[in-house]
Amino acid sequence: MLRAPFMKNPERSKKLFARASQILPGGVDSPVRAFRSVGGTPLFISRASGATIEDVDGNRFIDYVMSWGPLVHGHAPRGLVKAIAAAARRGTSFGAPSPLEHRLGGLVRTLMPSMERVRFVSSGTEAAMSALRVARAFTGRDRIIKFEGCYHGHADAFLVKAGSGATTLGIPTSPGVPAAVAADTLLARYNDLASVSALCAAQAGRIAAVIVEPIAGNMGLVPPSDGFLSGLRDLCSRHAVVLIFDEVISGFRASAGGAQSIFGIRPDLTCLGKIIGGGLPVGAYGGRADIMDLVAPAGAVYQAGTLSGNPIAMTAGLWALEHLSPRLYKNLAHRGSMLAEGLADAARAAKVSLQVNAFGSLVTPFFSSSPVRDYASALNANTSAYATFFRGMLARGVYPPPSQFEAWFLSAAHTDRHVKKTIAAARLAMKDVARTI
Repeated sequence: MLRAPFMKNPERSKKLFARASQILPGGVDSPVRAFRSVGGTPLFISRASGATIEDVDGNRFIDYVMSWGPLVHGHAPRGLVKAIAAAARRGTSFGAPSPLEHRLGGLVRTLMPSMERVRFVSSGTEAAMSALRVARAFTGRDRIIKFEGCYHGHADAFLVKAGSGATTLGIPTSPGVPAAVAADTLLARYNDLASVSALCAAQAGRIAAVIVEPIAGNMGLVPPSDGFLSGLRDLCSRHAVVLIFDEVISGFRASAGGAQSIFGIRPDLTCLGKIIGGGLPVGAYGGRADIMDLVAPAGAVYQAGTLSGNPIAMTAGLWALEHLSPRLYKNLAHRGSMLAEGLADAARAAKVSLQVNAFGSLVTPFFSSSPVRDYASALNANTSAYATFFRGMLARGVYPPPSQFEAWFLSAAHTDRHVKKTIAAARLAMKDVARTI
């Protein structure tokens, strides 16, 4: 499977990165790709198949990024590629309705019944931004509650961090975000219902929505604690606040019905991402009919997109969702558990402090001696140790996320053999870590 126990010197990647840095800001089109938090030069990928990727220097890796989650069936499954090619021959973009849109929308609604109406967009960011707009229109309120460490795309309202505490109005995290926009974003602590309750009481009648990743994946994987999501549902119902589940990561990955199916919670609105396009650029938002019927042209809340409902993305989405099965999720959970236990064992053998959070096919090893249940505890992780571990894994043919604060993703293409090779690499990489701490 792997060509050598250690990777070749990535000379071509280095040259390409030098060129890209003269054209693209920071040499990349999304910040985490630059390897800033793990050191070294980002690898430029030339091809991918199944559970593996290959860089331009010919190094092959077992991939646990999987395009940041949507490739639940693996890289370039044959049936998906065939379906996309056939769709492309019929036309790549219509700018007009096609039967594919309501077919995929109907399938999404079947799998997630809370999505009584569905609107397709081109990204998860666009889905979250649009869901927030319609929630504000529905309630006639401006303020929202988001959680520290939860990521909902790069729209202005979401690029906010906590000030002096959960009851303080947010301040901008990124230059270019107006303070007036940030002021309407309130910060609560993930897995802490009391922090949400306090905000609802202090801002009574002013909060339009609570938006949450039901299974947090952007501070590393952090599952919800018992009663957290049901408590949010109760608080939102009591205060007439729209509950938005951002299932860009968890939707169709945690289960065919997403996290809302697993935990038995019915949100008012749901945001979905590229997994509904088989990894192609696509997103969707949807929910209660009385809320979604405010969206133009049914209502006055404007949102539009030339590539919304793109026929190639819709075709890919139909293939991806139609190939979900109980057996798929059973295998993903088995290998996720196998990987989590193997990473923990490797750390114990090397006498390295490690917390492994796992949920189905999502895993994050935190280099920490304390459990990770929220953003603050995630930030206690030793990022230097993760960087050493990452480089050790990369050298041994495994490609983990280039950040401590991202989830690892398995796919249907990963086998027990892949996981065993990964664990073997981890045992050696943990020894690298032990020598540096």
